[in-house]
Amino acid sequence: MENLPSILITQEILTKLDLEALCTVACVTKTLHSSAYRYVLPFFTSLDLSSSFIPDANSLHYIRNRCNNIKTISLNCQRLSNSFFTPFLAPHIQQLNLYCCSLLTSQIFVSIAENCRFIRVLMVEFAEQDSPHLLEPDLIYMLRRCNLLECLSITIRGTKFYVNFFHSVGCFLPKTLNTLMLKPVLEENAFGVVNNLEGGSYSAYEELSIPVSPSPSVSGLQRLSLVLDVISDRLLITISCILPLLLELDLKDMPNKEPVPNRDLTDNGLQSLCSCRHLTGLTLIRGRHNFQGSFKRVTDMGMFLLSEGCKGLQSVRLGGFSKVSAAGFASLLQSCQKIKNLEIRNAPLLSDLAFYNLIEAPSTLVEVRLLSCNLITSETVKKLSSSKSLEVIDLRGCKSIADSCLYSVSLLQKLTSLNLSGADITDGGLSVLGRGSSPISHLSLRGCKRITDKGISHLLSGGGAIVKTLESLDLAHMPGISDNAILTIVASGKEITELCLRSCFYVTDSSLRALANKRRYEDDSKQLKQLDIYNCTGLSAKALELLRKPLFRGLHWIGIGQIYLGRKRNRVMAEIQNERPWLTMCLDGCEMGCHDGWEYHCRPQDY
Repeated sequence: MENLPSILITQEILTKLDLEALCTVACVTKTLHSSAYRYVLPFFTSLDLSSSFIPDANSLHYIRNRCNNIKTISLNCQRLSNSFFTPFLAPHIQQLNLYCCSLLTSQIFVSIAENCRFIRVLMVEFAEQDSPHLLEPDLIYMLRRCNLLECLSITIRGTKFYVNFFHSVGCFLPKTLNTLMLKPVLEENAFGVVNNLEGGSYSAYEELSIPVSPSPSVSGLQRLSLVLDVISDRLLITISCILPLLLELDLKDMPNKEPVPNRDLTDNGLQSLCSCRHLTGLTLIRGRHNFQGSFKRVTDMGMFLLSEGCKGLQSVRLGGFSKVSAAGFASLLQSCQKIKNLEIRNAPLLSDLAFYNLIEAPSTLVEVRLLSCNLITSETVKKLSSSKSLEVIDLRGCKSIADSCLYSVSLLQKLTSLNLSGADITDGGLSVLGRGSSPISHLSLRGCKRITDKGISHLLSGGGAIVKTLESLDLAHMPGISDNAILTIVASGKEITELCLRSCFYVTDSSLRALANKRRYEDDSKQLKQLDIYNCTGLSAKALELLRKPLFRGLHWIGIGQIYLGRKRNRVMAEIQNERPWLTMCLDGCEMGCHDGWEYHCRPQDY
């Protein structure tokens, strides 16, 4: 390596690596170290530290001093405060994606306005704000100065809908904006935001009617995403009038009680979307976190009208349409023949009949998600498998899915993600999947109570493609899983880097010890990066010691809540944290990587 020309090393090796791999390779020899830090890092234009691990201020300060040409930044900000960003921000930055901002406040908008005047894309994911009344003024201050903004996404997690966050934002949005995402927002405020786009003057009215033509003053906004307290006809009719050029509409609501009739979504609201002739993506979902409700005023007729007026839809996500039958959903599949992504959740009347003619018609489906649809059986999955372009199948909560469909699934040559959580499959079904040719990289068997250790052995020793491609495996809430299954994973699941074992009560210290030593002397790319052992009550206090160096060399995140950690827990955890500053130890029950629940980590009362 020392004798190779530096230009060969730089162009043929180092320039093809991401930041994490580059830093790893730079530790191998002095030549690689010198080439990486002199000829590659200074020319990095993109920095993505949003998923693999959670950086701190010192680490990013080190990176910033060596990467002076970064234009796109994606960060997990759980360990970062406002004071860090002032020196980090610069005029050449064009895109900022800030996830999990537990410590950031709305003052970050002021810093962006003063340091990133040419920014084009901004995405910020806040935790609940201590001073919510300051958020809107700081946001407006930024919007007045960053007049080249094309995409704006503001999410506030863990908050309530009664707080008025985005009351006057619509008046200050730059004309260059084509994508707007605000979460959460009151329906009343969302109406005001949309109505103020491009000086819109669409007025509210008591008796709703379907507009014949759009308003003369229209906005160029192409993508709109909102999380609301309620989705109403008034809002949809306003959107269809003022935003006729809309390409994607994403609306979710989470009402606390049953909406009143004149403030809910009906067939009229769905029909109004026919004015958006260019619509290719539509999401309408009623969440069930606050209230177990649904869109009770939408019928098959509304779905028929929508499918006839929006035949160009390529992505459809619908949730909570309890009065729509298989006929209504079938009309979408038959009329919208360009659909690639289909998601239907919490639809008690959706049955196999909706997919009856799927084999006869040409299918372009790439992703199919049918969540908590209890009438869906294996027959639907067999018909879906006729679409050879399928890459994602998600059947969470479909309890009638059985082994009989897995042979069809195992033949899909492009399938990379399969979720069978709660399905009625057995060890025999996993044997079929293990012999198949599907290159599945993400597999969830969560809550499949009929699967045992033998099923995991069949899956990983069947000689099929999955043993070479499987990277993420979810075995949570499975009473049939014990140490034997984990030993099989250690021996045969050589590509697995994410493993969820939460609430597997028969997993003991032996399993954790085997995982800790898994491929100990191989390269970091094959090491376990994320491990969830939340509520694995079979683990003892000694299990915590296995997190010390040199074991679990590549681990970035571990969920260890609800297990006995002993009286020395705080001291041992502090020592491990000092040894491994990149390791996140979550005791709060978050799902893998703290993608949910992180917004509560910064609240002292939750510990």
